[in-house]
Amino acid sequence: MNKINSIQLKLFFYFSVLFFLIILSDLFSKDFKGAEFRTKQTFLYGRFEVRMKSAYRSGMLSSFFTYHEFTGGIQNWNEIDIEILGRYPNDIQFNTITSGQTNHVSHYPLPFSPHEDFHVYAFEWTPTYVAWFVDGVEVYRQTGEHIPTLNKPQKLMMNIWNPEAPNWAGEFLPDALPAFAYYDWVKYYIYTPGSGNYGTGNNFTFSWSDDFNYWNTSRWDKATHTWVGNGCDFIPENAVLRDGYLILCLTNATNIGYTDTKGPVLLSAKVHNGKILVNFSEELDEVSAQTKSNYIIYGVTVDTAKLLSDKKTVELTVSGWDFISPKTLVVMNVKDDWVPANTMSPKAVNIISQTQFNFPLKINCGGPAALGYLPEQSWTLTSDYGSIDGGNSTFSFSINNTDEDEIYQSEKWGMTTYRVRIPKGVYKVKLMFAENYHNQAGQRIFDVWIENERVLQNFDVYALVGKSTAYVKEVNNVQVNDGYLDIYFVTHKDNPMINGIVIDLISLDVNDKLNLEEKKFTLHQNFPNPFNGQTKITYSIHKPDFYFFRLYDTLGQEILNKDLGYLNQGNYSFNLNLSEGLNLSSGIYLYTLNNRNSFQTKKMVLLD
Repeated sequence: MNKINSIQLKLFFYFSVLFFLIILSDLFSKDFKGAEFRTKQTFLYGRFEVRMKSAYRSGMLSSFFTYHEFTGGIQNWNEIDIEILGRYPNDIQFNTITSGQTNHVSHYPLPFSPHEDFHVYAFEWTPTYVAWFVDGVEVYRQTGEHIPTLNKPQKLMMNIWNPEAPNWAGEFLPDALPAFAYYDWVKYYIYTPGSGNYGTGNNFTFSWSDDFNYWNTSRWDKATHTWVGNGCDFIPENAVLRDGYLILCLTNATNIGYTDTKGPVLLSAKVHNGKILVNFSEELDEVSAQTKSNYIIYGVTVDTAKLLSDKKTVELTVSGWDFISPKTLVVMNVKDDWVPANTMSPKAVNIISQTQFNFPLKINCGGPAALGYLPEQSWTLTSDYGSIDGGNSTFSFSINNTDEDEIYQSEKWGMTTYRVRIPKGVYKVKLMFAENYHNQAGQRIFDVWIENERVLQNFDVYALVGKSTAYVKEVNNVQVNDGYLDIYFVTHKDNPMINGIVIDLISLDVNDKLNLEEKKFTLHQNFPNPFNGQTKITYSIHKPDFYFFRLYDTLGQEILNKDLGYLNQGNYSFNLNLSEGLNLSSGIYLYTLNNRNSFQTKKMVLLD
């Protein structure tokens, strides 16, 4: 009897603990589910290759890396990474992580989008260097004292996850789920210096490959863990092998696995050099995305709808709009590219206008507006300029070799890209630097690329001019073909930095030149209209000049002539109050805005 009671007690204890663990698991389970595929075997040195297509979503990344599952704390950390963040259209991140979780991060601007097609990525790990390759070409290498500490066996891994670090990974949008990263094959080559037949110096020998035709359970595990800072749990159901691919899925907690049951979501609409870019949460069906009747702008004709190569952006050409007066876009019936397709819910968004910059355009990259420079800001889908990633620092040192100390005393550091939305054309770009942090040469080294051309290599400001001294790099004849000026930063040591950017126009694309000449100013519709007693007149100045406002009746008799004076670029308004000396009866009136060369006219309706 005592023995039975003992067994019952043990069973009760066992099931109580099991029930508690299940409840605990549910309590701490995360809202999103990712995936990780990892080898059972560990490796020490070698060449690791993958053919993959990454997930194009802000706030998440797709990876290919090796990792030492350490014991004894972070002092034993060993990791070598290829990480493709979905916030970037054409960027890849390389990193080694060593003792104390010390990162050695760099980015590389790709001449293609890694999210739109498959490409081959690789890294070679040796006792003296780690080198990274894109489509068989070495693009980045790390040497130095940290490389010999990468001496611990590491597993080969691939994963998809959403970091809880928006400054690094970008804003995570649950509406963008599900997201998928596709892996075609993986290959491993043993490091065999002096006796190999592959890789750098023929120092590597083929060991094995996997085409993912099936789950080789003797080689691979599916992970079931997470960590602080990871916005998802890894679950086996989200590592799917199908049609010769390993597909890693990032989903919500309900619709897991390789499936999609949700239509696309309209994110934003932005004027971009005389057209409208409509941004969606996921890849679209081409037919529905390019059906122009699916896009409605009241009072404006949608002439064409073109799905761009990322399959998430539709470019609208329209007529009957000045691109500045407020407009709302309604989108319906657009489908995703899933089979069977999912249809979006109708949605309306305000169309964000594009700033018509005056040149030279000046940006204070790390600080507030000053000395005619625009303030620093972050890049988003709807902004006109800004940095991606990075932080800001301010210093109080006097700066040598300049009278613009205030610009050189603030810096943007750790950014990967600076992007500016400008018309297609040819520009002169001035990059402004001052080393205010380091006290000797060799402490900060980086490359700078403009529009996929490297303009500074192994750049060390201190080595060139010393501390707190202005250094300017001018780059002439920069061709901008897509309406985006992109400046990339590639780290070699510490964080890249920049203080200011000045962009000057050399020549415009013919069509863009005509557009700018036509838009010297814009007169908007008065509000309210019809009105009684008082209405608001608003207008936008794109080219500084002397301006005048006039009010007429339908017979052409001038009722009011208001000298607005010399106006700089910007948005302006004033209230037209009929109680202040204007004795008008109900009816239609015309109002105009003009400079010395042209005018614009609109109608207003007065009701008693």
